[in-house]
Amino acid sequence: MRPLPRHSLAHSDGRRLLVYGELRGSLDEKGPAAAADGAEIHKRMDVFTETWVGIAPARNTRPLDSPAEIEDRDGCPFCPGGIEVPFSYDAAVFDNRYPSFRPDAPPAPLLDGRTGPARGRCEVVLYTDRHDASFGELSPTELARVVAVWVDRGCELWADPAHAYVCVFENRGAEVGATIAHPHGQIYALDHVPPVTAAKSEAHLRHRRREERCLSCTATRADDCSDRIVSTNESFVVAVPFAARWPFEVTVRARRHGLRRLADLVPEEQRDLAVALRDVTRRYDALFDFQLPYMMVAQEAPHDQPDWHLAFELYPLYRAPGVTKIRASVETGLGLFLNDVAPEDAARRLADLDVPAEPIELDSLFAVTQPDAAVLS
Repeated sequence: MRPLPRHSLAHSDGRRLLVYGELRGSLDEKGPAAAADGAEIHKRMDVFTETWVGIAPARNTRPLDSPAEIEDRDGCPFCPGGIEVPFSYDAAVFDNRYPSFRPDAPPAPLLDGRTGPARGRCEVVLYTDRHDASFGELSPTELARVVAVWVDRGCELWADPAHAYVCVFENRGAEVGATIAHPHGQIYALDHVPPVTAAKSEAHLRHRRREERCLSCTATRADDCSDRIVSTNESFVVAVPFAARWPFEVTVRARRHGLRRLADLVPEEQRDLAVALRDVTRRYDALFDFQLPYMMVAQEAPHDQPDWHLAFELYPLYRAPGVTKIRASVETGLGLFLNDVAPEDAARRLADLDVPAEPIELDSLFAVTQPDAAVLS
């Protein structure tokens, strides 16, 4: 694997910027104007579900770009010359200017219910400095670099005892909340295990006690021989879930028992993950012949869960051209999802699409290195 240097810089407001690949510049000592201080962020406990809700009013001050600006990089904070990375780069990660969770979280306010500090970390992952790209349009080298960055960030964030869970994700499109068109994802490190993850972990434990086998292994084998297969490779099964909640929802799940997190990927699995995720996003764009908005979430194993296979879940909003799936009253108030597209039909329609792509070779993969000699501020 090729070495991928990681350079650590610091903005004038103290936020860290990690540049992966060649370092082509430095940060202005004055730097951008500081964002809102986020003193109001905190968590509140919902007593009826016993789950935390994050409160982050400062997020309302985030910069927005409209669809008309997608073709114009002027003013984009993520493009070279922007406020986050003022020089060209291959890939970069920085602390979010508008975080919902912070390692130095302010004390929680004393209110009439249970509150807690919003401890954690929110990072932005810039896939490339090319404004007009998307995940599915990244080159093999760019895709391999992104996976290496995910692995690197995961290793560091999971190793911090303050973090109970780490989540890599992407929101693509204004319909799912992306406020900036430049191709990017995010990483949240949390001080608690979120409720969906906790429920899945409990399901694994119950299955192990009842069946004496791994739930992820069972589900992966079932997907692999079903009518819900979209594509497949030696390391991952790509299928529409049996009980998909969203139209054209897809899960990319690891075959190997023991591949629990991104850090567990061997080189062949890094390549196969990049191929599988690129394939799904290209199928989405070909489905209705436009860039389909989606949410993509990496499901890594919690600390205490050995029976868990790394998975990426992708949730697109559209169920037909010009028709979005709305999470309406029953889904939001009761948690009972209603899917207008049968999973088998969704899988067939996705699988039938022709989405040729350039192969990703093992010799294009990266392993992150951290040279001591390239630290600028």
